[in-house]
Amino acid sequence: MQPDIPTELIRNAFTIDVEDYFQVSAFESRIKRDDWPALPCRIERNLVRILGILAEHGVQATFFTLGWIAERYPRLIRDLVAQGHELASHGYAHIRVTQQDRAAFAADIRQTKARLEDIGGVEVRGYRAASYSIDQTCLWAHAELHDAGYRYSSSIYPIHHDLYGIPDAPRFIYRPLPDVPEFIEIPITTTEILGYRFPCGGGGYFRLYPYGLSRWAIARVNRLDRQSALFYCHPWEIDPEQPRPPGLSLKTRFRHYVNLHRTESRLHRLLTDFQWDRMDRIFLTDAIHPQAGADT
Repeated sequence: MQPDIPTELIRNAFTIDVEDYFQVSAFESRIKRDDWPALPCRIERNLVRILGILAEHGVQATFFTLGWIAERYPRLIRDLVAQGHELASHGYAHIRVTQQDRAAFAADIRQTKARLEDIGGVEVRGYRAASYSIDQTCLWAHAELHDAGYRYSSSIYPIHHDLYGIPDAPRFIYRPLPDVPEFIEIPITTTEILGYRFPCGGGGYFRLYPYGLSRWAIARVNRLDRQSALFYCHPWEIDPEQPRPPGLSLKTRFRHYVNLHRTESRLHRLLTDFQWDRMDRIFLTDAIHPQAGADT
């Protein structure tokens, strides 16, 4: 909460989930992880474009990065760190938490953290689960993240969705471990209208909605809730020419490909219309927000 800062100066968190088009959860039934190395990667060109867009607007962001990507493109990781962006973990191979037991998850987050830190040369403090897959069945993940040395998670979308979400989770920063005040969860942003949570944190919703609606919702969070919004996108979302795997369902095709040709121009508008910064600078520099732990 930032009560003493004028609304137009509130810094919002800009984040990128660093994964390639074939690594999304929606393609799991069509593309096996064993086939990833043989597929044409487009992450390098798309991530370079993302970095260019951010540089044009003077914005530094947080990059939740797959270990699989970092190992294959270490120069990209070093470049984004050198440009002042925050390096954070997205797990090694985009396996949802709900598909792992506790021991496998613990091994994954430790392996990925160590590998990213080795490649990037900086401490990795943040984590985002693949497809926001920390839900009510695996809340133990927060304890494992804390034990592995992470300072925060951004893995919960507090909405109803057929693939993810904890609809009654707090809307803003909170402490998921009552006895560990230094560890926080930072949910993806929603605005609340007549008791309904309206998702406005980016991704497919940003591509689906008219830009003006997204802008209105983020501004509403800044103005009424006096909170920083949290926005995310993927490098493949600025790439309408990406390959299209056969056999995808109509719903999957719509969700993945809708308005890809509009995303880049919308990102330019978004970066102009609001103030943006890295996750750690917004949420960690003041230690822990005093209101963390309660819904707002």
